[in-house]
Amino acid sequence: MTVIVVGDAAMDVVARHHSPIAHAGDSRADIALAVGGAGANTAAWLASLGVDTVLVGRVGDDMAGRQVRAELEVFGVRCAFATDPAAPTCCVVVLVDGDGQRSMLADRGANARLAGSDLSVHVLETASHLHLSGYVLLDPKSRDAGLEMLAAARGAGLTTSVDPQAALHIVNQGPETFLAMVAGVDLLLPNSEELEALTGSRDPAAAAKLLDHVGAVAVTTGPAGASWVDRIGRWDVPAVAADCVDSTGAGDAFDAGLLAAWLNGQPPLEVLRAGVTAGSRAVSRVGGQPPV
Repeated sequence: MTVIVVGDAAMDVVARHHSPIAHAGDSRADIALAVGGAGANTAAWLASLGVDTVLVGRVGDDMAGRQVRAELEVFGVRCAFATDPAAPTCCVVVLVDGDGQRSMLADRGANARLAGSDLSVHVLETASHLHLSGYVLLDPKSRDAGLEMLAAARGAGLTTSVDPQAALHIVNQGPETFLAMVAGVDLLLPNSEELEALTGSRDPAAAAKLLDHVGAVAVTTGPAGASWVDRIGRWDVPAVAADCVDSTGAGDAFDAGLLAAWLNGQPPLEVLRAGVTAGSRAVSRVGGQPPV
């Protein structure tokens, strides 16, 4: 089983500030550099779970791009990167507060210049599933490439999944637009905020409204756990207790754990448990990547 992940690969600057940020002043923080990006995080967690994983994306012809590739290869991710000579590798400043909640300042860089041709026929023909980060669709610059890759995957007989990623961007462009883009996807993976952006409600039961567009929906609800909704019914699991140090990448890890179980034919409850277990591991460490 080979999974293609399409999404951002980045260098993250993670700043865990000790107090509220002082506007126009100085604030103390613990700062670390780490590989990040929603696509890279999900790919690394998938590989750490023993799934053969190919990450399709773009990096710049720079030190950051080379470092991202090297770090991901340590996890066993096969990096099918296009090197862009005209844009830098994505960089994200992640501000983490005392409760482990993160706010992001993102420069997508080369990721915004993703092209449909960045997914090679060879990679497509050797895979069984394609997972797409919603950031690709939510940026008008990379949207066409994401749609082309989803269509190519379905045409090649692969199953597909999409994580919406950003509730605010969904609201700004309109939920109908986003749902039209993901129509026909086998599995949609929103958190409760993204579910509200798409349906008007954070109640997992509202996910049933999305089944006219996608095959199934798995919703993460933070401390409440996660839910699976399809045309057969609904299943719920509680969260796994964890000390939340940094929520960066928790959803990406959830996606990986869930996909690894789902693609191995596990039933919904086991699929959800695998997702929340991976998510709990992610929040207990700084950054969005798994432990080596």
